Amino acid sequence: MSDVSSLHDVLPGGFSGPPPSRRRADRQKRKRRKSRRRRTWTVLALSLLIAGGGVYGAYLALSPVVARLTEPKDYAGEGEGKVDVTIPEGASGRVIASVLTDAGVTKTAVAFVDATKKDSRAAGIQPGTYSLKKKMSGAAALDVLADPENRITSTVTIPEGTRVSDALNKIAKALDLKRSDLSDAAKSGKIGLPSAAKGNLEGFLYPATYDFGPGVTATEVLKEMVARGNHTYDELGIAPRELRETVIKASIIEAEAGNEKYMGKVSRVLSNRLDDGMKLQLDSTVSYATGKFNVTTTSDDRASTSPYNTYKYAGLPAGPISNPGHAALEAALKPTPGQWLFFVTTNPTTGETKFANNVTEHNRYVEEFRAWLRANPDR
Repeated sequence: MSDVSSLHDVLPGGFSGPPPSRRRADRQKRKRRKSRRRRTWTVLALSLLIAGGGVYGAYLALSPVVARLTEPKDYAGEGEGKVDVTIPEGASGRVIASVLTDAGVTKTAVAFVDATKKDSRAAGIQPGTYSLKKKMSGAAALDVLADPENRITSTVTIPEGTRVSDALNKIAKALDLKRSDLSDAAKSGKIGLPSAAKGNLEGFLYPATYDFGPGVTATEVLKEMVARGNHTYDELGIAPRELRETVIKASIIEAEAGNEKYMGKVSRVLSNRLDDGMKLQLDSTVSYATGKFNVTTTSDDRASTSPYNTYKYAGLPAGPISNPGHAALEAALKPTPGQWLFFVTTNPTTGETKFANNVTEHNRYVEEFRAWLRANPDR
């Protein structure tokens, strides 16, 4: 009889297919394959989700950067509203650009810098306060700053020969400052007076036309005027040891010379009389002592004991009697050559002045002046 293994071939249906243990193994294998496929798809799906989330997150993070990189760096047009901007002294183009951007005038500093590269007027921008608008293009902002007429300024002019008291009144009115603040500033020791001034502003407040921006202080105003004088003294080469005497002489020349063309000769008369030990005998110094502005003085005026009375005391007066300008300072340094000892402004209306070497000639000119006085009794 055949062994059992041969029955598989003899009996139909007997032992058909793999044995039970093998079938179970096949089923488990199929389950594992399905499980692996599910895991693969899950991992793939999760990977796609993660990748998509990363892209979205990157988009959220980078979109503002991209927007900033691609947006225009400049506004268009003339802007809107109003804003006052102060350009500092000596500011470079990049400093001005930063000032404008910080004030909201231009969108970026680059907008203004680019505009300056295309316009040579940028080199002429002057310091000061300007009225601009918000959101201006760089070119529009440059148009405003390039024109000094657009500065917000108050102007004050101090004429040559003005006394300090009158100068401070002019400054207070023109700049809307308190007169008392100016007086305090003049004595504060903070306005840069040279040592030759001996703490007194008279003579050292340089006469000129000045422009000041909004909010300027009394100290800042006087400091700038004194600085202008100091600069002029340096330009003229006035040594510090000679400055006080030069300014005193120049203040007298400014007050006495009827016209700038006579200043050199007046200066020579002062030098000649001082060298000869003669009293200067000047009405201008006596008028300063008495606080008057008359073209003549009285006997009572000339009896004053003030150290400014050059009829009573020899030599120069105690200090300057006005604030001299460049021409008078230059005349004090360089007197016109000559032997004159006297001068008379024979016609104060025209400023005509005549010079004499002796008393006889001088008296003749004095009579011409008296004739003018008779024709002008109100003077």
